[in-house]
Amino acid sequence: MENCNNGQAAAVSMDDFKVVVPVHPLISHWVSVLRDRSTPSHAFRSAMGELGRLLIYEATRDWLPTVTRQIQSPVGTEVVESVSEMEPIMIVPILRAGLALADLATSILPSTRTFHLGMARDETTLMASVYLNKLPDRFPKGCKILIVDPMLATGGTVTAAVDLVMERGAEISQIKISLVCRYQLLLPLLPSRSSIKDSQGFVCIQEPWIKL
Repeated sequence: MENCNNGQAAAVSMDDFKVVVPVHPLISHWVSVLRDRSTPSHAFRSAMGELGRLLIYEATRDWLPTVTRQIQSPVGTEVVESVSEMEPIMIVPILRAGLALADLATSILPSTRTFHLGMARDETTLMASVYLNKLPDRFPKGCKILIVDPMLATGGTVTAAVDLVMERGAEISQIKISLVCRYQLLLPLLPSRSSIKDSQGFVCIQEPWIKL
């Protein structure tokens, strides 16, 4: 893994798989708040919100559809670039923890549509089962899909989520995944899941478990 100290994100590429670990002092700060056992619940929620906002920024870097348009500013006519509101980003939160990141995504991104996906893991088999599926029958061709989940254990749930999204017509190149996890937890997914391996990338932080 490449260490990056210039404020840019560190990128890890293995074949077609890419893990982006954003590097920023604020990320380190909010992670330290999350990891502190003495952090009260209200401060934990606040820290998760700030960290999630930074992850959403990184997940959508160089990925959002943009348009050039003409506006009238106080000093005259200007040509500006903005995010296209005609192409909403499809947000897929894995319930329930993913709701926190989904709320942040909808507040940051100019145009979104949210499709909830409730999944539970069998603690014996470690297999994911679906108890709520609000995905569309078919995702629009070429749309951007952001799967959000602030925690990763075995990777079975996020893998199953990607499979479900692809069953609804999405191509793996349309999907990004935003996670809060330790980078090493992603390694078991690389050789066994070709769909995950070919994804545009995960956005994660290099930290162990956080309390939820």
